[in-house]
Amino acid sequence: MTTPSFAPIRPANLDWQDSTPVATDYNDPYFSRQDGMAESRYVFLEGNRLADRFRTMAPDQYFVIGETGFGTGLNCLLAAQLFLAQAPKGARLHLVSVEKHPLRPEDLQTALAHWPELAPLAASLLAEYPAPAPGQHRLELHPAISLTLLYGEAEQLWRLFNHPMDAWFLDGFAPACNPDMWQPAVFAELARLSRPGTTLATFTAAGFVRRGLQEAGFQMEKRNGFGHKRHMLTGTMNTASPARQQARPSILVVGAGLAGATTARALAERGCQVTVTDPDGVASQASGNLAGVVYSTPSAHLTPQNRFYQQSYDHALRWLKRHQFPDQPDQGRLNGVIQHFVDDKQKDKLNQAMETGAWPEAQLRAAGNQAVELVGGGYIQPAVWCRQLLEHPNITLIQSTVTGVQEGNPAIAHCADGRHLSADAIVLCTAGSTARLPGLEWLPLKHIRGQVSYCRATEASSRWEKARCHGGYLTPALSGLHCVGATFNLHNPDPAPCDSDDAENLAQLKNYLPEYWQQLGGDHIEIVERRVAFRCQSIDFLPLCGPLPVAAENPHRSAAGIYLNVAHGSRGITGTPLCADLLADLICNSPLPVDQQLVDALAPERFIVRKRRKQPEWKP
Repeated sequence: MTTPSFAPIRPANLDWQDSTPVATDYNDPYFSRQDGMAESRYVFLEGNRLADRFRTMAPDQYFVIGETGFGTGLNCLLAAQLFLAQAPKGARLHLVSVEKHPLRPEDLQTALAHWPELAPLAASLLAEYPAPAPGQHRLELHPAISLTLLYGEAEQLWRLFNHPMDAWFLDGFAPACNPDMWQPAVFAELARLSRPGTTLATFTAAGFVRRGLQEAGFQMEKRNGFGHKRHMLTGTMNTASPARQQARPSILVVGAGLAGATTARALAERGCQVTVTDPDGVASQASGNLAGVVYSTPSAHLTPQNRFYQQSYDHALRWLKRHQFPDQPDQGRLNGVIQHFVDDKQKDKLNQAMETGAWPEAQLRAAGNQAVELVGGGYIQPAVWCRQLLEHPNITLIQSTVTGVQEGNPAIAHCADGRHLSADAIVLCTAGSTARLPGLEWLPLKHIRGQVSYCRATEASSRWEKARCHGGYLTPALSGLHCVGATFNLHNPDPAPCDSDDAENLAQLKNYLPEYWQQLGGDHIEIVERRVAFRCQSIDFLPLCGPLPVAAENPHRSAAGIYLNVAHGSRGITGTPLCADLLADLICNSPLPVDQQLVDALAPERFIVRKRRKQPEWKP
């Protein structure tokens, strides 16, 4: 199989005809001119018998629907509405839909305005609607309903998806208008992602579609179509199968920084009982700086590494917005981050990211001739963010030092105070100290010392509104202090702050942003405090997120019940929410928020596999 490649996403071009959106590239409307909502209910909801199936679910079950053309989102929103009306409390619905040319937000809003009865769910969709970037995007329409949007080519994206569906909506444009969507290779992927009892429904009754689905393994049936259409198709994969149980295990999260807090929250929101342990309390290490910047590193090259940087950025912004953080000035602001060019190489890289469309304008735009703006980014108090995330009835926080972990069912954490904490799963969110645990010395982690200088605001600097990145970073004032930083030292293990690092921070600010250096006081800048922390980074610059592998004969065997979420480097605020959702879905056996290419890129086992194959490490 060839390695899938990703390309920039081109949004849909529409022709509005009597308030009906028509795709100009396919010359086909997005929904029936006769009655789009009635047709969707008849074809997709009734065709898959969803009302009865939702009604007979148990509170601890979940249901997954796949769709081959998201369009305006009408089918998914109707399914969500029906689920909320029929399914018992405690059940969950996962919607997964692919779209090659997503609607622009303003077009989506216009289209959804047709159906005021869907307004609450439509508002959730619009609030979380992602920028048109390739790959998977996880949205939350309701506490019980998630939507994963797959942007790109259908066949490729389904090949990178591995969770079976319970029902399929075969939508998209008519086969004559969009033949690529109705090919045997796509049908084969739908069959691979089905299980006994999986159903499908589609508006078309084309003979080659029916035959193709039959050859893929579906038992097909023709039934009366909607309105003026004579027929439509429904299908079933073999025999009936019951809905699946949701996994709601007990979890021990070790570490209460950004990785631990986001992981605990993601698991708690899935119904898990979570204990978080940290010897020093919440956000005591690198997550405890006064301010952190929500930013990323744009690139035109859509490698797994760069796609993680892009998708985690958008994902983090959705988390922050969903949790209404920050909600007051001293917690920070999400009003954009200005990235100043430090040299021509960086300038070319960022301009290419914009010009190719790899980073759409909704994420990245020019800010004059010597800078770009990361749209929606900003600066926050990470410790306050961590504390808010841990405020959940399913989360218990204790203070204890874990000295070792033991795989098994249950997994066991051994503590310095003699306690032995057991859980169905243990997630290590312990940054650089992870490699000090027995048996984990092999982890390829780097510890990078950083010192940030807290400088007193002046009358001029108090008016600054946006965080700025250059060779370092500069934040607007929080509680009267600006963060100026940070140094980057791989070889200094000393945790004590030093004057020379403050001087380095201010010299870097003066070099790249002399006007801001001057407004902050120039040679008379007052440093009120400074703080040293150690970033934890992997040798390929991506986090380690997934099951802990056993570094022995079989590199693909995982230590039962042990998971890692470490090595977020200087991007902890940005990267941890997506990794938290990935881990929570792995542990709870739910559809994943990222494609298999990114799952593999983040998996801790990647280093053992490379070492055995003597492959070179990735380069940034």
